[in-house]
Amino acid sequence: MDPVIGLDIAKGESQVQAFLQRKESYKQSFKFAHHLQGLHLFYRFYQEVEQVSGLPPAVIFESTGHYHEPVLRFLEDHDITYYLINPVVSYEAKKTSLRKVKTDAIDAFHLCELYYKEDLEVFQKKTMQTLNLRHLTRQHSALTGTYVEIKLQFQTILDQIFPEYHGVFSDLYSKISLTTLLHYPTSYDVKNANQDDLTKEMHKEGPKRSYAWFLDKARQLKDAAERNPFENHVYHSHLVSLKMYIQMLLQYQRHLYKLEKEIDALARTFEEYELIRSIPGIGEKIAATIISETGNIDQFKHPKKLVAYAGIDPSVFETGKFKATINRITKRGSSRLRQALYTAVQCGITKNRNTKLRTFYARKREEGKPHKVAIIACANKLIHWIHAMLKHKEAFVDQ
Repeated sequence: MDPVIGLDIAKGESQVQAFLQRKESYKQSFKFAHHLQGLHLFYRFYQEVEQVSGLPPAVIFESTGHYHEPVLRFLEDHDITYYLINPVVSYEAKKTSLRKVKTDAIDAFHLCELYYKEDLEVFQKKTMQTLNLRHLTRQHSALTGTYVEIKLQFQTILDQIFPEYHGVFSDLYSKISLTTLLHYPTSYDVKNANQDDLTKEMHKEGPKRSYAWFLDKARQLKDAAERNPFENHVYHSHLVSLKMYIQMLLQYQRHLYKLEKEIDALARTFEEYELIRSIPGIGEKIAATIISETGNIDQFKHPKKLVAYAGIDPSVFETGKFKATINRITKRGSSRLRQALYTAVQCGITKNRNTKLRTFYARKREEGKPHKVAIIACANKLIHWIHAMLKHKEAFVDQ
C-alpha cells in the first residue's frame, strides 16, 4: 500500500481526504479546524490510516500564503512526511477531469490523485534564519509599495497648494524638506514668516549642514512663495490631507529605516551574502532578497532548476509540425526572486558596473533581441553565475 492524505486548506480549516493506495479512497471526507483540538482530531485520523494501511501516510496540500502555516508546523512537530504543492501544478492536474466541479472535498480528492500521478519531492522547509530574512524582506517590499503610493498622493496635494516648493530642496522627501513643509504648508505662511525664523527652524532638523546653507534655503523658499500661483485660495481639506501625508511619509521612513537595519544585520550572518554582494550591481537589499527566496542552494541540483524556480525559463509550445518561435517566460516561480534578478541586471548594465553582464547584453542586442528579451537573457545568465558561486563558495570575478 501507499497511503496519502490530501488536505484542501482554507482560512482556519482544512478538508481531508485519504487514500490507502491508488484509486482506493478511505472513508468520507471531513473538515477540521486549525486550532489545537482540530489538529489533534486530524492526527487521530492520521494514526487510523497508518494502522489500517500498515504504513505512515504522506500528507499533500497546496501552498496557500500563510493559511497553511498551522498545519505545516504541526506536521513538522510530529515528523510527518508532507508535500507542499505549487497551486499552479494542482490546478493543471484538476483539468484532466471532464466534469467541472469545484468543492473542497473534490479538491482534496484531486490532491490525493496528484500524489500518485506526479513524481513529487518531499518539501524541504527553509531554516528559521532564512524564513526570518524572507519575512523581513517581504515586509520591506510591501511597505515600500505603500510608501510610493503615499508619495504620489502627497505630490498631487502639494501641486494644488504649493507647486513651487518642488524646486527648493533637491530631495523633496528628506526629513528637512517634509518638516519645513509641515510647519509652513502654504506660500502665505512662508511670506509672513521672518527669514531668520525660517532658517532657525530648518537648522533644528539638520544641524550637520552649515548655517549659510539653511540661510540660502530660506531665501529660495521665500522666492518660491512669491512665484506660487496659490496664495489665498487654498482649500482647508487640502491642508488637512497635506499634513496627514507628511506625517505618514515621516513615519514610513522611520519604519523602513528600522527594517533595513534588521535586514542588513541578519543578512550578514549568511555566508552567501558577501558572495552575492561581490557581483557588481547587487546591493544589500537585492542580495538579502535573493538569499531569502532561494534558501539552501543544495536543493537546486542544476542551475536550470533555479531558473525555473525564478520563473524566467521560456515556455515551449509545439503541436504537429508547428513550433512556436516566440515563447514568453513561464513566470511560475518566485515573483520576488524574479524582480530582484531583473533589478540586479538593470543596475549591472547601467554605467557598465558589471562588464561581463554588459558584454553579454550587448551581444544579445547585436543578435537582434529586443531590450526586454536581452534583459531576461541576462537574468538567466546571472542566476547561472549565482548557482555556481554558491555551489563552489567563490566570489564573482568580473572581466
